[in-house]
Amino acid sequence: MIEGGGKRRYEEVAEALKQELRAGNYRIGDRLKTERQISEEMAVSRSLVREAVIMLEIEGFVDVRKGSGIYVERLPSGESEEPRGDIGPFELLQARQVLESSIAAFAATMVTKSDILRMREALDLERKAIEAGSGDYSGDELFHHLIAEATQNSVLVDMIDELWRKREQSPMWARLHTRIFDRGYRGKWLEDHQAILTALQCRDPGAARQAMWRHLENVRLTLLELSDVDDPQFDGYLFDSGPATAAGT
Repeated sequence: MIEGGGKRRYEEVAEALKQELRAGNYRIGDRLKTERQISEEMAVSRSLVREAVIMLEIEGFVDVRKGSGIYVERLPSGESEEPRGDIGPFELLQARQVLESSIAAFAATMVTKSDILRMREALDLERKAIEAGSGDYSGDELFHHLIAEATQNSVLVDMIDELWRKREQSPMWARLHTRIFDRGYRGKWLEDHQAILTALQCRDPGAARQAMWRHLENVRLTLLELSDVDDPQFDGYLFDSGPATAAGT
């Protein structure tokens, strides 16, 4: 089991895997255990293992081959290396889930007609990008930004914008997306956004909180499933972080 410490949780998992490499348990070219096996042996979540493997991939220790597995690319030296300080993609999504569900609930009590009209425009922008097959996520980002703006609290707006900046600047987030080829999920996320907008229009804080929580949970589970390299049929719900009521609905 991984113990707590000053490092991020996924860094602790990555360090434990490096220790196995240092111990001579593997040679270059060997295939590592599956993510599921690592998760069970270390008693940590599948998402933490996914983040740890992405970190090792970026550092050049492993080569991840979709549909095949994780292979040793190089062996670490005897000394522990300093962590890069990146934020794990699923750690970031968890933070957004907790924060943005509360923001959506608060926005439902403050939202104006002008806010709603601007959110509709953001969804139109997102819809056009999807129909064009574009990689443009500006409508998606704008929608989340506008929900924060609807609270009329500039601190909350800054917090949301900072989370998006962290996502855009994260090598781990970018590497995660190199494993994903099916972009069909964007249509589902647009439906999620519409459900959030409907709750805001109804000025229903509980429904807005629930819709946002469910949306970001869908994002998390979708990314877990589509970026899986070991088992294409991975049933992500078995590793759920908790029910929507955990957000306080």
